[in-house]
Amino acid sequence: MQPIVVGPNQPGTFYRGSGRLADFRGEELALRPEDWVASTTSRFGAAPSGLTALPDGTLLLDAIAADPVGWLGAEHVARHGASPALLVKLLDAGQRLPVHVHPSRQFARSHLVSPYGKTEAWVVLDAAPDASVHLGFARDVSSAELAGWVATQDVPALLGATNVVPVSAGDVVLCPAGVPHAIGENILLVEVQEPTDFSVLLEWDGFGLGPADATLGLPLDLALTCVDRRAFTEGQLVALRQSRERYADSVLPAGADMFFSAARVAEGANLHGFGVLVVTGGSGELTGGWGSLTVRRGNTVVVPFGAGACHVSGEVAALHCRPAG
Repeated sequence: MQPIVVGPNQPGTFYRGSGRLADFRGEELALRPEDWVASTTSRFGAAPSGLTALPDGTLLLDAIAADPVGWLGAEHVARHGASPALLVKLLDAGQRLPVHVHPSRQFARSHLVSPYGKTEAWVVLDAAPDASVHLGFARDVSSAELAGWVATQDVPALLGATNVVPVSAGDVVLCPAGVPHAIGENILLVEVQEPTDFSVLLEWDGFGLGPADATLGLPLDLALTCVDRRAFTEGQLVALRQSRERYADSVLPAGADMFFSAARVAEGANLHGFGVLVVTGGSGELTGGWGSLTVRRGNTVVVPFGAGACHVSGEVAALHCRPAG
């Protein structure tokens, strides 16, 4: 087994891209804002949209199902089965996304028949000078108040109750399940997340959507119980943006460790185990007992467990995304 470069995988969605994704990939692409990298996850209610095909046309989902230990390793399979327990995306926001929230594992087990919720983290690759995200509420919000904003689509009140967090290239942000959030316009990022497509929309006006699209098929009052309505303190916001040492096992805030990791790698790094590599700059080679593979900025690579140790050489920078150990 050996690392495989996987091409763009752009399922349709309801918001606009900015063109940054095509620039990053270095090729002409549909002006869609999301690229699901090495994905075994389908769009909610729209399978097989979202699934990655390998260069020979085989779905990665099917390849892993045929040899889960070879792809993922015996320890991973004992813990997670044949799921990679990871989804990586390139996300290119050409407009502000609607305020939304992702359910926790507990909520997903109880109501969505899934062992995974959708905690996610963002590693910003490019952003306009005034770029920002909305992250959590700035004050406690009552259930009645939230329900009223959602029912009437009072977007100014909803947005006004959130924390506005400036971001720039190189920043990392952890967005735990349950936290209301919205990525602002003109931001390109790598999103590392649990392997689901679960979103509860608190806002849909102006996006060509309606209430039926917002609640994962659940009653609205039940869906809104997954929202963390507590105020986020300055200290909590700092912790969600606390990048660790650049070449540590993960640059993400410590709260991500039970879900996934993302490490910055450069020349001299050695990669072990199943993972997804996003090449963020330069060019170079991956080498191992299987041979060598040339990579460049914009490439995305799925690395099977069975490839063994892979060495990084050349003037290359990359983000190595892995499921929790």
